This record gives sequence, structure tokens and C-alpha cells, in this order.
Amino acid sequence: MSINIKDVLKKYFMVLALIAVIFIFQAATGGKMLLPQNVNNLISQNAYVFVLAAGMLLCILTGGNIDLAVGSVVCFVGGIGAVMMDKDINMVFAVIVMLIGGLLVGAWQGFWIAYLKVPPFIATLAGMYAFRGLSNVVLQGYAVGIRNELFLFVFGGGADCYVPDLFGGQNYNLTCLLAGAILVVIYIASVIRGRASAIKAGYDVGSFGPVVAKMVIISVAALWFFDRLARYKGIPTSLIWIGLVLIAYAYITSNTTMGRYLYAVGGNEKATALSGVDPRKVYFFAYVNMGLMAGLAGILNTARLTQAQPTFGQGYEMDAIAACFIGGASAYGGEGNVFGIVIGALLMGVINMGMSIMGVDANYQKVVKGLVVLFAIIFDVVSSKKKK
Repeated sequence: MSINIKDVLKKYFMVLALIAVIFIFQAATGGKMLLPQNVNNLISQNAYVFVLAAGMLLCILTGGNIDLAVGSVVCFVGGIGAVMMDKDINMVFAVIVMLIGGLLVGAWQGFWIAYLKVPPFIATLAGMYAFRGLSNVVLQGYAVGIRNELFLFVFGGGADCYVPDLFGGQNYNLTCLLAGAILVVIYIASVIRGRASAIKAGYDVGSFGPVVAKMVIISVAALWFFDRLARYKGIPTSLIWIGLVLIAYAYITSNTTMGRYLYAVGGNEKATALSGVDPRKVYFFAYVNMGLMAGLAGILNTARLTQAQPTFGQGYEMDAIAACFIGGASAYGGEGNVFGIVIGALLMGVINMGMSIMGVDANYQKVVKGLVVLFAIIFDVVSSKKKK
């Protein structure tokens, strides 16, 4: 079975772009880009992007719809939790309230969008202003610090938010590397098992060579990544939350009925409705889910910054939207996957960090990010026209 180079380049274009950008910044920063601490910071500083992008993907799948309110909601729920813990309210209760707060916001916006047909852009734009104002009300215009050490450790804040080394290593976290090796073994086993099941079911799975090549590349990349983390402090707890979210959403989009409905509504809403699926419930689910992810992102963001401020969360919605579109989600809906948003979030994070290390002015950083998003959209539009 021959490999079509054009198909490979099209399918993995953003992966290749990510690799190229990493090497460019590695050279431009004199080798600083891939230092263990910077690899760690790349994950910790962009945890909210991965989480918000996972939720945003479901909104985009329904027809290119977005949620402009998530940055304000991150600030709002973070402010609620910070104020509660500042008054010595139980941490677990505060976290539950923050998540429920995000869910209620999602339900509020989902109701207007799904059942009253308010355009998502308008409904969430209103939410962006409303919840930014409520954030100021909750925090009374001031920053509120987080002193709860357990909260900071569990959700990735402070200097000690890392999984401790069970082997007592001093300069190298063996537990981190072992965790990476276990994940690689699980990944390889799942690929082989899936292929065996497909063959048993009578599907044409093609040559095994490309599959082996892909497994080797991903396994080497994963082991290298965990080696970098092990050389710093190990696995940041925020990475665990990112992993749980991505695994959950990969399952939802690939193996659930609602996942199929999301793609179907985005592909052809009228045909989906005629087949017996209520698009309103799909829209409502997408935005309630987005609210939940905004709540979790608010928790992670508040923990990382060890405080809540009325200005936090500004521009977060754009980072999440950019990660989705850069990762291959279609501006028309019906296309996109979790692997893509991971690539998109990493690419945005690498660009931010690389330019920061180089000392590029923040305004020019925004220009570059804007051009990257525009290029991703143009690529999507051109690809869609070719399909037609």
C-alpha cells in the first residue's frame, strides 16, 4: 500500500508546523526553548487553554459556534472560590461551588442559544460583559490571595505542585519517567488491540508499517517529554487535570451518542433534525459543557496564580478558539478532534513562550498570534472548497 505524500502533509500539516516552530525557537533562543523548566512552564502556563479548548471544540462542532464569555466566567468562578477560601470555607465545598457556578452559567447561556435561538455570538458577548462585571462585584475590585496549600497543590499552584518522586530521587524524578513509560505501553497496547478488533470485524485496516511508524514517533516524543519533566520537578498536578479532561473529551467525541450528534448537527442540522435528533438538546449540552470547563479552568487558573483578580481571564476565550481552529476544527462545524486541539494549544503556547524568551514586545506577540489564526482559517476554507 503506497503512501500519498499530499494526504500525509494535509493530515499532519499542523503537527509538522509545530515541530518546525519548536526548532526555529530552539535555535533563536540559543537552546533555551527546550530546557526542562521551560517545558514544564509550557504546560503549567497553558493548562487553561487545553481545558477551555476541549469545551470550545464541542461548541464549534455544532456549526462553527463559539463562546466569548469563557474568559469572564473563568474570572467569575475563580473570584467566588478565592473569596470563599479567604473566609476559611472548606476547600472541597468551594471547588464544588465553582464547578456548579460554571455549569449554571453554561445552562443560562445554553438556554438562550438552544431554545430561544439567540445567536451564540450575541448571547455569549452579553455574557462576556455581564460576568466580567459580576467578577468585579464578587472581588470588590481587589485581588484576593489563596492561602490554602492543599488547593494549590491539587490544582497546580505554588512551587510544590508536583507529584513527589516515590523513589526519592534528588535531581531526577524517576516516578515521572516511569509514568511516561506506562502511558506509552498503554498507548501501544490500545492501538494494537483496536487494530486486532477491526481485523476481526472484517474491516480493511491497511498496511501495518505506517501504524508502527506512528507508534514509534508518538512513543519517542512522549518519553522525551516526560524525561524533560523528570529533569525539573516531575509531573505538575495541572498536567494530570489536563490529561483527564483530554481523555474524557476524546471518549465523548469518538465513542458516545452525543458525540455523534455534535458532528451531525454541525454537518447538517436540518437532516439531523429530520432523523429524529433534537438539535436544541445538542446545543444546550455543548454550552452547559463549556460552562463546566470554564469552571475547571477558573480553578486551575486561580491555583496557578495563587490569587484572583478582576482582570484575570481577559483574552482566554480567544486562546481557546485559536487552539481549536489551528488544530483543524472547521469554521463551518462538523469537523475537529481532541488531538487537533492539543496540537493547536501547544503551538500557541510555544509561540508565546518562544517570543517571551526572545524579549519580543507583547503587542507584536498578539500580531503573530492573530496571523497564525488567520492562516489556520484560510487553510480550512481552502480545504473545504477543494472538497466541494
